[in-house]
Amino acid sequence: MLKREIKPGRDIEKEYPIKLFIDKLRRLADCLEQGKRFRIQVAGERISVPPNATINIEHERENGEEEIEFQLKWRAEEKQ
Repeated sequence: MLKREIKPGRDIEKEYPIKLFIDKLRRLADCLEQGKRFRIQVAGERISVPPNATINIEHERENGEEEIEFQLKWRAEEKQ
């Protein structure tokens, strides 16, 4: 029987120097092009993004500030 591992909720925002951000974007783009899983560590947690993740771009404008978010969404994987 497959069971879903339940992880606690999390909402992390982490700033990176421009060079590190570019390196991460480049690795992400390479994985997407090759249909490979993208792996990244964010604030001490390892994240593994499957190649079939849904990708969208979100734009927000509020109180004189603007924000663009590149989002990847996927369902938590089943564990045995």
